[in-house]
Amino acid sequence: MSKRSARIWLWAGSLLVFLVSLVHLSPFYLLLTNSFKTREELYSNVLSLPSNLSFQYYKVAMERMNILTAVMNSLIITVVSTLLIVIFSSMTAWVLARNDDRLWAKIIFLTFVATMLIPFQTLMMPLMQFFSQLQELTGIPIIDTRQGLIFMYIGFGTAMSVFLYHGFIKSIPISMEEAGYIDGASKWQVFWRIIFPMLRPITNTVVILNVIWIWNDYLLPSLVLSSDNVKTIPLSTFSFFGQFTIQWNLAMAGLVMTIIPVIVFYAVAQRNIVRGIADGAVK
Repeated sequence: MSKRSARIWLWAGSLLVFLVSLVHLSPFYLLLTNSFKTREELYSNVLSLPSNLSFQYYKVAMERMNILTAVMNSLIITVVSTLLIVIFSSMTAWVLARNDDRLWAKIIFLTFVATMLIPFQTLMMPLMQFFSQLQELTGIPIIDTRQGLIFMYIGFGTAMSVFLYHGFIKSIPISMEEAGYIDGASKWQVFWRIIFPMLRPITNTVVILNVIWIWNDYLLPSLVLSSDNVKTIPLSTFSFFGQFTIQWNLAMAGLVMTIIPVIVFYAVAQRNIVRGIADGAVK
């Protein structure tokens, strides 16, 4: 292939990437521009730019969404759920990986993998009925509480995290653990001082995947939470969608405020995402 042909293919590939990028960015353009428009402007021309950049709809959306409470609820639920998922799944994967030749370890690991194949939609109604009855019998606050939602997120997020940790831990030489035992370290010390620091690449991946999933999730919180004081950000945006009318300009302003934290988090953690996936693939 000549240099001219290579240059043509390079320009063609660059143009294709640019066009595909425009397609993927077009929803963000529509969301951002229409969040500044009046309802008349929005319905007259969705693709046009707003006549002025007034932030009045953002102010109204913040009041309607009770944004500070919603952000605090989402932050608490996301941080606590992700932290507990990392702790429990890493310890579970370590035990299963180091007993991989045992039948009980294989059964438990395959059970974790099998649960990843079950759609949540098939479980949501029996799940709510079970926890509602459990709350009535025991008095433990589960439904319409942040701790109940966190408990469910741990259950649904552990399977994938155990699967990721399990493959990574199997590549770590067991001789490093044996050296720790020889020096008098307990299993608890071996895991937290030797194994867990080595899991940093895959931990970054697990954290990022779970943070994005939990922060953006709507379905599970909509089933568990109903009070305004415990609603997350995705639930708060639903206040703009009425039975007969939809306030699109306010809804889009609320959605912009919802996705900004995720975009910032992803931009900051982008290097760790690539590094964690690459290290996990090499392992």
